[in-house]
Amino acid sequence: MDYDKLLSRTVREVKFSGIRKFFDIASTVENVISLSVGEPDFKTPWAVRKEAIKTLEKGKTAYTANSGLIRLREVIAEYINRKVGVSYDPKSEIVVTVGGSEAIDCAFRAILNPGDEVIVVEPGFVCYCPLVSMAGGTPVVVETKPEDKFKLTPRALAEKITPKTKALVLPFPNNPTGAVMHRRELEEIADVIRDKDIFVISDEIYSELTYCDERHVSFAEIEGMRERTIMINGFSKAFSMTGWRMGYFAAPKPITTQMLKIHQYAIMCSPTTSQYAAITAMTECEEDVRRMRDEYNARRRFVVKGFNDMGLYCFEPEGAFYAFPCIKSTGLTSGEFCTRLLNSKKVAIVPGDAFGASGEGFVRVSYAYSLAHLNTALERIKEFLEELKING
Repeated sequence: MDYDKLLSRTVREVKFSGIRKFFDIASTVENVISLSVGEPDFKTPWAVRKEAIKTLEKGKTAYTANSGLIRLREVIAEYINRKVGVSYDPKSEIVVTVGGSEAIDCAFRAILNPGDEVIVVEPGFVCYCPLVSMAGGTPVVVETKPEDKFKLTPRALAEKITPKTKALVLPFPNNPTGAVMHRRELEEIADVIRDKDIFVISDEIYSELTYCDERHVSFAEIEGMRERTIMINGFSKAFSMTGWRMGYFAAPKPITTQMLKIHQYAIMCSPTTSQYAAITAMTECEEDVRRMRDEYNARRRFVVKGFNDMGLYCFEPEGAFYAFPCIKSTGLTSGEFCTRLLNSKKVAIVPGDAFGASGEGFVRVSYAYSLAHLNTALERIKEFLEELKING
């Protein structure tokens, strides 16, 4: 069979994740120190695990409603209102998904017609452009720059808007840069699109992991923006629940109604045990989240200082758990730097161009690891840089 002829051209043209590609290579190296994957090293809080065990013992393993347990949706609505002051109807405006990525996929498939353009902020998470393409849309990249602290500027956004623009992906706090958009900056973005029919997919999966004085601000709470915003969030990062595969979206009913169709036919419902556990996470684990955030903050300061001290300028991230140091001074591409570092020092980090062409010249380092783990990795990176200088 001629598979190239028979398989979907759109899917064939989509590249595999640069994060996973490098992680898979690193997994074949013995005694590697990996700072490549954005996965918390904390165990899921015991209260969450205990609730999951209890529901299994009681045999609560049947399907739930497509949108998720009503109690979970109520808890999510309460959580959103408490955190950012935006109200959603748990019966019709919130749907529980299999991780945040499914929610993003549902959003694109629900709003895009062939040829519609979606403005995607880069550097940014690897899934946005491929999912836009697979939904029949056209991704339009808008580059953020270190001199702007990797924030989206009104001018850069305005230059990318065309009559075909259907949506903007707003991924803050940002993976991989750690950049955060504050209220004033979000208000400036809102002013650019206020008189245009443009949806905003606001990926807020790192909303609990911010380290600045101002709390996380959701784009949905900016005046007049709730009606066009699809809020994406989940439990993987804040509650250290990556393997539980729990996410959700919140949006006005006309949007969620269409997104729910996709979720219904593709997924049916999220894992029942995980849903019960998620209720406990949101209602009982505020202190666990605070403790993990404080630890990430200490690691953040340690890693940023470490890179700056060794001569690799590192923008100070205000959110998520990634550092994005610049390696242009080495004369190597991001891919060359990471490959040679892995081969010579057995340290795995991710090339910046995995997050878009504008990430070239940078590398992503996850600090979702212990200080001891990070210290060993930084020592090896420093040795690597010293050897580069010696060898010219």
